[in-house]
Amino acid sequence: MSNPFDVPVSREHTCSVKFDARKAVFGRDDIIPVWVADMDFAVPEAVTRALQERASHPVYGYTLFPDSLYQSMIDWFADRHDWRIERDWILMAPGVVPSLNAACMAYAAPGEGVIIQPPVYPPFFSSVRHSGRAVIENPLVPDEERAGHYRMDLDHLEACAARPDARILLLCSPHNPVGRVWSENELRAVLAIARRHGLVVISDEIHCDLTFPDKPGHTVLANLAGPEDALVTAVAPSKSFNMPGLGLSALVIADPERRKAMKSVFESMHLPQCNPFSIAGFEAGYRHGGPWLDRLMEYLQGNRDFIAQAVAERLPGIRVTAPEGTYLMWLDCRELCRDRNLDDAGLKRFFVREAGVGMNPGLSFGEQGSGFMRLNIGCPRSVLEQVVSRIDAALKVPC
Repeated sequence: MSNPFDVPVSREHTCSVKFDARKAVFGRDDIIPVWVADMDFAVPEAVTRALQERASHPVYGYTLFPDSLYQSMIDWFADRHDWRIERDWILMAPGVVPSLNAACMAYAAPGEGVIIQPPVYPPFFSSVRHSGRAVIENPLVPDEERAGHYRMDLDHLEACAARPDARILLLCSPHNPVGRVWSENELRAVLAIARRHGLVVISDEIHCDLTFPDKPGHTVLANLAGPEDALVTAVAPSKSFNMPGLGLSALVIADPERRKAMKSVFESMHLPQCNPFSIAGFEAGYRHGGPWLDRLMEYLQGNRDFIAQAVAERLPGIRVTAPEGTYLMWLDCRELCRDRNLDDAGLKRFFVREAGVGMNPGLSFGEQGSGFMRLNIGCPRSVLEQVVSRIDAALKVPC
């Protein structure tokens, strides 16, 4: 029998950003889209079934969060991450990105500083700036002991945290786009710095379930924190089970005053959270999606290894290090840029015009991403084979 993840699912003409926005974003609609961070796989059958069952009732009115939804999340994190969440700690939220914006508003005053660690997911920048807060950059640096990997610059983080205007650290764990799954020692160091300087840590752990079987597993920051630590953890089933369009996420905030502050921001903006289909998908994913997720990560590991080998053997001027988590790969194209005299705009044009491949330019993740591209491997392997073949052919054309 064929692997279900090998089966193509047509997403064109479904109002898919990844597919139906190709012309607007890349200037042509025949590129292979390997950019937006959703996958091209069918969701677990249990999720589809739950949505169909909910759709069978013909009234889609204002909806409460049922106790079973909270319990599905509590059970999932207890079983998968050995994290014991109390029901009162959970605040449902309309997505992780809105939660980042709300956190900036809840825990920092206008003009105060929020630390981010670029290259990082673009909404980390925009959440801070759009809320009128100030970005403080603590860039990741190359790991001298592990070629191709990144590490946190903890000395610089300490200096950033010591600034009198610093109030918040936005932590991406696992990290998008570099694919690091932070070690327990690194996370303990982050907590210690935050504790010394009174920072609130917003830990975006939306990719926490997406760690590869051959790499160290994810450590939930809250499992290392004490009652004295100011911590907000953002989670969602959206990446785990490929349903980001449903939007619903959750915040885990043990301290009642911090929880109240976040809830007040949501209420002040009248943000909708109670979509009946989001609720059905959320619960079904956490309750029944485990076996599907295990098979997914085995498949993604094969995709990861295919790309790593193909880049090394067939794509001169490009380098990549196998990520520890996520379905995103961070392609180092700086040698290619030097060889072909390309700036970042020229690098994007090369992949789009010459190769017909649409990826996320590294520069969108901060200036530290200059010369890089982000590749989404959450697709059938046959698609990645086409991606490699197109880039290979484009590289063989003389400059």
